[in-house]
Amino acid sequence: MRIDVITLFPDMVRTVVEHGVVSRAANQGLLELKLWNPRDYTVDKHRTVDDRPYGGGPGMLMKVEPLRACIRDVRQHNPDAKLVYLSPQGKLLQQGLINQAAQQANLILLCGRYEGIDERLIQLEVDEEWSIGDYVISGGELAAMICIDAITRQLPGALGHEDSAQLDSFTNGLLDCPHYTRPEQVEGLKVPQVLLDGHHQQITDWRDKQALGRTWQRRPDLLQQLELDSRQQALLDEFIAETRASRSN
Repeated sequence: MRIDVITLFPDMVRTVVEHGVVSRAANQGLLELKLWNPRDYTVDKHRTVDDRPYGGGPGMLMKVEPLRACIRDVRQHNPDAKLVYLSPQGKLLQQGLINQAAQQANLILLCGRYEGIDERLIQLEVDEEWSIGDYVISGGELAAMICIDAITRQLPGALGHEDSAQLDSFTNGLLDCPHYTRPEQVEGLKVPQVLLDGHHQQITDWRDKQALGRTWQRRPDLLQQLELDSRQQALLDEFIAETRASRSN
């Protein structure tokens, strides 16, 4: 997969391919990252990339001309890619959106800075807007790095185990179940016995029940979006009954 990132801070975004899963994917040729700086498309001696907004007010906006020239150059090199502008006004980034993006061959991420970009550029050049959450950060670079990491995890061969991505939180609409490793006991807290007994179906049932229960406890809004099958509903009912019984004791 090829991802092009338009950013005033390419060195910042470049670090995402220097570590961990994304680094391994890039080294294996699964991910190609290209970085583009609108400052390289300025024509004045000061290489100005921002200007005051019409109507006044605090802050600056990214200038139209260098940014649009940069976008058009990127599109020449990656003509079939969707261009996504990362902004607080965008569609909330969720696992389903990440999965869709990972199935495409090409993607362009546009990182805003200052107070953002001219609305006409959004109308003329942007295919979609994505938001990583209901808060404001200084620019789109961190959001782009989050997108790159999340998308890379879904690329076949990127993770050490082919099932790893399928077991992540949100992949099936639920939070992940608890996980344990050695030693078997830490300050009196023991690994659940079911995980030690080696009965695969019981382990699967336990993990599914814990995922359902944890989602019920922490993110009930996610459960409201799902249609549970009879097995899942039975496991959730068991979890709820066990939880209420333990509270009453």
